[in-house]
Amino acid sequence: MKARKVTAAAAAVLALSVSATACGSDDKDDKGSGGGKKITIGIKFDQPGVGLKTPDGYTGFDVDVATYVAKELGYKAGDIEWKETPSADRETALQRGDVKFIAASYSINDERKEKVDFAGPYLLAHQDLLVRSDDKITKGTDLNGKKLCSVTGSTSAQNVKKEIAPKAQLREYGTYSECIDGLGSGAVDALTTDDSILAGYAAQEQYKGKYKLAGLKLTNENYGIGIKKGDSALQKKIDAALTKMVKDKSWEAAVKKNFGPANYKNEPAPKIGDIVK
Repeated sequence: MKARKVTAAAAAVLALSVSATACGSDDKDDKGSGGGKKITIGIKFDQPGVGLKTPDGYTGFDVDVATYVAKELGYKAGDIEWKETPSADRETALQRGDVKFIAASYSINDERKEKVDFAGPYLLAHQDLLVRSDDKITKGTDLNGKKLCSVTGSTSAQNVKKEIAPKAQLREYGTYSECIDGLGSGAVDALTTDDSILAGYAAQEQYKGKYKLAGLKLTNENYGIGIKKGDSALQKKIDAALTKMVKDKSWEAAVKKNFGPANYKNEPAPKIGDIVK
């Protein structure tokens, strides 16, 4: 009888253990090797000063913002799994649930808001041009007849072609790095995107003296954190984290750290929900 009782007790413990494991597998958070919860965040991998993958890890303003937000959501830096989210794949990545949120120079606009929701904004950037240092382009209309580069899925080049220089010859590449290479080889005459991204490139050691920003504020780009459509609870938490980041000066420190070397003249931190048209 005693042997049977011990066996039964052991079986009960085993059953409870299996049951607990099964329940744990339903948790929305991924489990790391140490059993801690993980969060997957979408960023850019090829934007110096904004979101860049390096041999030593990930750097940039968006990375710092995302890390701060994750901390406020209860995750340590080591809990973050960074996922590259190219411009053309951001909405799909959120809809598929590949990432919890995206901080990837993601401008808020009406078309995107039909597919995803946004927290923020957390930065007001402006569309500008990066040209060769000896180039004479000084205004948007100078792009007529010129070869203009941007990345597939970005709204920047379409804005120029529709509103400013309809005769510009549009070239769309997969990454901004490819556009930079094209600018250096003469395959394109200008790269257009947000001034924050362009400043990050211009500040890189290998590009110093080669390129310059034209200094045009062609559009207003309100950077938001993209989240899955309908997740209002997460949106409120991220908005609260962004507000705290500005209040405790961490936002300002991140701006100086990532854009300061390029003498980037940033706008003041925007208020949550304040979209500048």
